[in-house]
Amino acid sequence: MTSIPSYLIDYIELYAQYPRESAIEWFRSARYGLFMHFGLYSLLGRHEWVQLREKIHVDEYAKLMDDFTAENFDAEYIADFAVDCEMKYINITTRHHDSFCLFKSDYTDFTSVNAPCGRDLIGELAEACASRGLGLCLYYSHGRDWRHPHAPNNGEWGRSARPDYDPPEPTYKYGDDQDLSIYLDFMRSQIGELLRNYGPIAAIWLDGIATPASGDYERFRCQELYDYIHAQQPQVLVSYKQGLLDTEDFLAPEHDAVDTEGRPGEICTTMTPKSWGYTKEAAGSHLNAEQIWAKLQEAGRQEYNLLLNTGPLPDGSIDAEDDAVLREVGARIRKEGFPG
Repeated sequence: MTSIPSYLIDYIELYAQYPRESAIEWFRSARYGLFMHFGLYSLLGRHEWVQLREKIHVDEYAKLMDDFTAENFDAEYIADFAVDCEMKYINITTRHHDSFCLFKSDYTDFTSVNAPCGRDLIGELAEACASRGLGLCLYYSHGRDWRHPHAPNNGEWGRSARPDYDPPEPTYKYGDDQDLSIYLDFMRSQIGELLRNYGPIAAIWLDGIATPASGDYERFRCQELYDYIHAQQPQVLVSYKQGLLDTEDFLAPEHDAVDTEGRPGEICTTMTPKSWGYTKEAAGSHLNAEQIWAKLQEAGRQEYNLLLNTGPLPDGSIDAEDDAVLREVGARIRKEGFPG
């Protein structure tokens, strides 16, 4: 029998000849996915952009790593939760703009494995998804990095590529000392780790598009990266939000649909509309079941998937508000089918 990723088991004949086409067909039929933003910012509960918004310097922000335990991050629970909610895939922040990684990496020590957590959270989730036939999509911050010395600075790359520190952040490289290619090689190496170490991946989901789109985006060598990703795993799909090059496998705009020109589409939105990571002040104002149903209906009407985000609590557990409401929606899907 042809070896096939568990989430593509219903597409075995197509996969045997055209792996990526089978993945695209799977994606079109998936309809609904779970998005999770989890990282050091979750500990503060003040938005996933807290480092930039509050201009927390790199060394000071890194101290949060000492408190990152993720003691209640339970990959088995999360995967079962997604199944009960009638979701077909999970997308998680492997590395957000702060550059903290939820996986083991040979290219940085700034990871969950080196925190008190001591665990490879992506590895755990990969196993849980594979055993349940869920697609695993891996969010990776591409355009923004608030730690790497050679990542894009503000100026040519817009006003929010990095925190606007005064005085300037001493660990950053500026002017002639900055070499974007070093950062690009770092990203390629890490994405290679994700593709080599965690079994079949459904998608590499890139974020930070405003940065390359603000300057000469060809300097980011994105097509070269896309080709590299596709060469590592024949079925893996590539997305970069609403699309940078028009060669992405699917588009994933925030909150509202865009013209996909025939490609698959996914609306990504969040249970707490003003944030993606856990935010304390959002308690009691998360989406309710009717609001989620309306979003599913609108996505379905436009032939889009819905990728719905929850920000796990500082300990890694699913927010109780979201847990209850999303299970309620899952029960309604089983009873009535998908709307739209």
